[in-house]
Amino acid sequence: MPFNPLSILNGAVDASGAGGSIRSAIANASQKTGIDFNYLMGQAKLESGMRSNAHSGTSSASGLYQFVDQSWLRVVKAHGAEHGLGWAANAISTSASGKAVVNDPATRQAILSLRNDPTAASLMAAEHASDNKGAIEGTLGRSATSTDLYMAHFLGLGGARQFLTAMQTNPDRSGAAMFPAAANANRNVFYDSTGAPRSLSQIYNRFAAKLDAAGATQTTDGASGLSATRLGEWGADVIPGNGEESTSNAAVWAQNTLAQLSGTSSLSGTRTETASLLRPTPNTARLAYMMLATMGA
Repeated sequence: MPFNPLSILNGAVDASGAGGSIRSAIANASQKTGIDFNYLMGQAKLESGMRSNAHSGTSSASGLYQFVDQSWLRVVKAHGAEHGLGWAANAISTSASGKAVVNDPATRQAILSLRNDPTAASLMAAEHASDNKGAIEGTLGRSATSTDLYMAHFLGLGGARQFLTAMQTNPDRSGAAMFPAAANANRNVFYDSTGAPRSLSQIYNRFAAKLDAAGATQTTDGASGLSATRLGEWGADVIPGNGEESTSNAAVWAQNTLAQLSGTSSLSGTRTETASLLRPTPNTARLAYMMLATMGA
């Protein structure tokens, strides 16, 4: 379907709400780490239904990406300092048994509470996926797919390696027999509606389908498929790119462009480059490119 600029411009300066802040956080994490935006969106949809305050009723999992306590502490220790969380990384140590520990209870709780912050959660999820990607590719000798990365999040890196290696040689093997503890906690994943155990390939293919479906719901809205992500959804953050295009500048551009299309004057007292849909300026072209890239176009 041809790109219709008005599908993005209409409503571009509307308030975005929490959903826009989450999308902005995920887009920022994708841009900083190179992990696919659609994968991170799909993972968040599956894990928490895009709710940053989600909590598991059966484990310590919490936040947008449902990190359990130990996984969160480990990834913050490894990557927190890279993203302004040096105070948290420095407070985490590793015990002789390999457990991540924080001596001060209040500091530990503050670090764990970061799981409910969309920016911190998205960055750590992306870094975690990046670490897993390299390890999985080293084990399998091929490029890691989004489903491979999700298996590492679901089973842990060691479990994912076992799962994916076994699936290569015996795809019909029972997943529940291989991972009884995980199967007991996630019966709907490892067993079908009749109670029969699913094979490794069946489990993998169901996750692949769910990720595809979750990604699709994040990038389609109405006939055009482009209006789900609007400029206003970037909240107060900088749109990924060269660091010059703020949300307010983007909104001004959108308003002025709409004004030109309707024949009305530009916003009073606002300086902006003359925008043309047919001959965009470098800044407006960069904004359009980034919006399309973020939506996977």
